[in-house]
Amino acid sequence: MAADISLTSGTLTARVAARGAELQSLCHEGAELLWQGDPAYWSGRAPLLFPIVGRAPEDQIAVDGALAPMKQHGFARRADWILARRCESACTHMLSDSAETRAVSPRAFRLSQTHALAGATLSVTVEVANTGDAPLPFGLGFHPAFAWPLPGATGPAEIQLDNGAEPALARLDGAGLLAPQTLPSPFRAGRLTLAPDLFEADAMIFPEGAGPGLSYSAPGAPRLAFTFDNCPALGIWSKPGGAPFVCVEPWHGMAARQGAGPEIAERPLSQTLAPGEATRFGWSVTVG
Repeated sequence: MAADISLTSGTLTARVAARGAELQSLCHEGAELLWQGDPAYWSGRAPLLFPIVGRAPEDQIAVDGALAPMKQHGFARRADWILARRCESACTHMLSDSAETRAVSPRAFRLSQTHALAGATLSVTVEVANTGDAPLPFGLGFHPAFAWPLPGATGPAEIQLDNGAEPALARLDGAGLLAPQTLPSPFRAGRLTLAPDLFEADAMIFPEGAGPGLSYSAPGAPRLAFTFDNCPALGIWSKPGGAPFVCVEPWHGMAARQGAGPEIAERPLSQTLAPGEATRFGWSVTVG
């Protein structure tokens, strides 16, 4: 397996693996901010979710009626990506369709994922291109996990939405599918104090209204200010039982609806690219 790529700029350092083109480390002045994947809780760190976000009914997806098995969050996070470009502060990995991917999702595609540092900011950008001759339905999401508590924290952590909104909450059912009802928002004037009991029913999902940015902070700790590009839904998740991480997850896609069929194109927030089309998604975090 290819070696991890190390990046540096200003007060930040980062490390990116070829497996999944997944961020492995993000340090600010030597302090680790990214969850380090302890398998006792959850072995992920910052996986990319493609071509689905969340679960499919009975772990089966379909493209134009052709059924295939697909596990939660798709296959890109477990694939070995190819390093296309790198410099001291940025790297780009690529993943294209193969016989292995076409066995579960028959459409041609090319993913390009760039991690770039500039001063105190990390930016992550993904381009999805349809390189085939048939429509490409897909969902895409980011799943970065951060230390909770943050380094140096002396008090409770909170998330503050930039838009000050109180978006409605959605939850998953016992099969990991999107339940039909919405629930009152846990945010008050855009503010949410994190506590383990928020995650006893799994992820908090906000299909709309959370806005294009938020901050994650705690007294005595660095403030992490996020911006999201082309990701209208937000997930916030930690493993039930008080796991020492919290995921801030911007998505353009969600789990299939309870009672829905397996077609990727019919999932909430799925997109379909025509042959030759491409689109981009991204997130960034500035540490201050």
